[in-house]
Amino acid sequence: MTFIFRKFSLILLALCASVFVEAQHANRSKNSAELWLTDPADSVLFKRQPVETGEVAGKQTITVNKSKVYQSMDGFGYALTGGSAMLIHKMSAPARAKLLNELFSTDGNSIGASYLRISVGSSDLDDHVFSYDDLPAGETDPQLKKFSLANDEKYLIPVLKQILTINPKIKILASPWSPPAWMKTNRQTYGGNLKPGYYQTYAQYFVKYIKGMKMHGIPIDALTIQNEPLNPKNNPSMVMEAPEQADFIIKALGPAFQKAMVKTKIVLYDHNADRPDYPILILDNKEAAKYVDGSAFHLYGGKIDTLTSVHNAHPDKNLYFTEQWVGAPGNLRNELKFHIKELIIGAPRNWCRNVIEWNLASDQNQEPHTPGGCDRCLGAVTINGENVTRNPAYYIIAQAAKFVRPGSRRVESNLLPNLPNVAFVNPKGETIVIVYNDGDAKESFNIKDGKMMITSSLNAGAVGTYLLR
Repeated sequence: MTFIFRKFSLILLALCASVFVEAQHANRSKNSAELWLTDPADSVLFKRQPVETGEVAGKQTITVNKSKVYQSMDGFGYALTGGSAMLIHKMSAPARAKLLNELFSTDGNSIGASYLRISVGSSDLDDHVFSYDDLPAGETDPQLKKFSLANDEKYLIPVLKQILTINPKIKILASPWSPPAWMKTNRQTYGGNLKPGYYQTYAQYFVKYIKGMKMHGIPIDALTIQNEPLNPKNNPSMVMEAPEQADFIIKALGPAFQKAMVKTKIVLYDHNADRPDYPILILDNKEAAKYVDGSAFHLYGGKIDTLTSVHNAHPDKNLYFTEQWVGAPGNLRNELKFHIKELIIGAPRNWCRNVIEWNLASDQNQEPHTPGGCDRCLGAVTINGENVTRNPAYYIIAQAAKFVRPGSRRVESNLLPNLPNVAFVNPKGETIVIVYNDGDAKESFNIKDGKMMITSSLNAGAVGTYLLR
């Protein structure tokens, strides 16, 4: 009896100790903070750093107001071009798995990219130009009997499947650079317009694409109707003015998706911020707008805050940021200044649900690309055989993607001189504040989140992601 009593006492004591440790851990978790820093001046590349709790009197304070909630976030990531997929697929299986886990997992030192953009047919960063229904000159295929995803089945689809095993919930947006040349006014892979007589055929082309990818286990969350519809100079490319896009949606694409019960979101425009009139004109048309989820933007022209004018004109429609390149050879300090300030901070502060960098991977010569395609586009990673070099876009996306998980909500935070910032609450209830030092000298500051206060400093040109529990 004594033995049983002693054994019971020991079990009870161990249980109480376990509960105490768990309670202590919970208390620490609720009042802890992390800083993940990228600082070119000190050669710090997305590394965890110590952070102090408490307030430094007389210093600027970034105050997070979680009662003021804005848009939900879909994620941060890259364009998985056909060329990117080809380079990744040609790596050995162990090297490929290691790289994809580092990019798309949320474990350990992985960066957790959570959004991908792919091309419908080729982009200019494939090794050749193609559509899914290419024909000899003079031939047409209105019934799309020769439609085939064979080009994507070689590299893109296998890589996508591997990514989806790592992150089954990753969102995928698809964008066409050009329809088949036989559908166009100039019968070329670049420039020209979509012939109105092929509106219905092209709508079915998209339906077949989305259903074909679904059969491969690849869900397409959203589709932009035309990449850079005002740029005829790329190869491939196509011009599609706003009235044409509205007409195509009303007469063909919207009804085709509806009839085929396609749930993929239709997204407008997909070009620069200097033409907010383009999406607004289409959204002003109620017949077109009823099929449309929102508008997508690049920032090779215009200002990021212009996007708020599109939101204000149609607050029921979403905004997406779908492309920005880094030119080779890349300069981390310069790229952080633009991309963190304007995209990682600026795009969400102007209602965007995502941020996508162009592009995921290139080789040491910025290849592959099509004839006439971008020959200076630096990948987030450079792949040279089995060797991987991490470039500016890798770190730009890492600063947001690892902690601002899909379903996070942007919340209010005040802007301070030289310290642009943006705040989120993630699905775990943690607060994330991304801060960039846009000044010429080191800046010290506080961050206040309810009753919690931390103090920190950033060198000029450095960016910090603060995780507050």
